[in-house]
Amino acid sequence: MAKRGGFGGGMPNNMNNLMKQAQKMQKKMQEMQEDLDTQTFEASAGGGAVKVVVTGKKEVTKVTIDPEVVDEDDVEMLEDLILAAVNEALRTADEKVNKQMSNLTGGLNLPGGLF
Repeated sequence: MAKRGGFGGGMPNNMNNLMKQAQKMQKKMQEMQEDLDTQTFEASAGGGAVKVVVTGKKEVTKVTIDPEVVDEDDVEMLEDLILAAVNEALRTADEKVNKQMSNLTGGLNLPGGLF
């Protein structure tokens, strides 16, 4: 009897299961992305002197500056506060995305760490 090429005995079922898992994960990832796109993340700098709100799409939607920190002789400090608040808000959004992604992929037994 000649040997058949291909994956052998149980591989087609394993491939089907793997494809089903991948499709399920893709659907969950899409749902997660849609959820994150509707969320906002706020961060502040300078003890709340500058506040920034970003979306899950990493778009800055609002910047609030306490008028007491506006000093025309020290614009550089205000710029630094704005940068710090924006970067912190983006980090917060990234942490949320990474945590949800880890929760999504952590329970699946995918070979070789595909995701």
